[in-house]
Amino acid sequence: MMLKPVPRSAPESAPPMERPLVPSKKALVRRPGPRLAEGLVTHIEREKVDLGLALEQWDAYVEALRTHGWETVEVEPEDDCPDAVFVEDTVVMYKNVALITRPGAESRRIETVGVEEAVARLGCSVNWIWEPGTLDGGDVLKVGDTVYVGRGGRTNAAGVQQLRAAFEPLGARVVAVPVSRVLHLKSAVTALPDGTVIGHIPKLDRPSLFPGFLSVPEESGSHVVLLGGHKLLMAASAPKTAELLTDLGHEVVTVDISEFEKLEGCVTCLSVRLRELYA
Repeated sequence: MMLKPVPRSAPESAPPMERPLVPSKKALVRRPGPRLAEGLVTHIEREKVDLGLALEQWDAYVEALRTHGWETVEVEPEDDCPDAVFVEDTVVMYKNVALITRPGAESRRIETVGVEEAVARLGCSVNWIWEPGTLDGGDVLKVGDTVYVGRGGRTNAAGVQQLRAAFEPLGARVVAVPVSRVLHLKSAVTALPDGTVIGHIPKLDRPSLFPGFLSVPEESGSHVVLLGGHKLLMAASAPKTAELLTDLGHEVVTVDISEFEKLEGCVTCLSVRLRELYA
């Protein structure tokens, strides 16, 4: 499903109280552009990226979402933006509110335009991060009504404050977390369906901030996408973690995203899952 752009001046959707929210399984995705190999790299050495293989891996990732019940919605491509495939960084969803980010890397800020158009067409209530705030969606981990926000290289204090102002009135509890060893908070931790936060200890600044934390043996094992029930989408590069989580009763679905991992990407970065929309 590809969404066509709407004018920037499109009317805002109705306030959340006017219509009931219903469960949804839609996922925003964005096709890799021809300049993918030029994507930003900050915490790892640059490696050569195979664009053809990356396109095949992206197709397989999208198909995995669809196979497990997610309707994928393609945001208009941004071929001049190497990092645009990492659509998670451009918007944060809480209930039916889409908070359009202001990425910490200035070169990525144009990416938000197409995403804003997409979520508006889906009926989301749209808010924004404004200057001087910066916020990357990869720095936001939601566990129930607790919203952890990584404060590091891409998200600043003003961005955290604006996210808190947007989501706390809706019932969220916002917890700021220091991030210095990885690009984003969700490069270090994600959460299992029962709310257990998992991560690779060497990449964490303060694991004690997460109640019931579970250490995993591989860095890429820190990244899971919740597909529904006890199904988890994970990178194929974390077989030991996949075995651990399978032993704990989860159904693990693996995808090869090696070309995106060369750009500090992970399974969470490549989609934005919308679990509630207006009826």
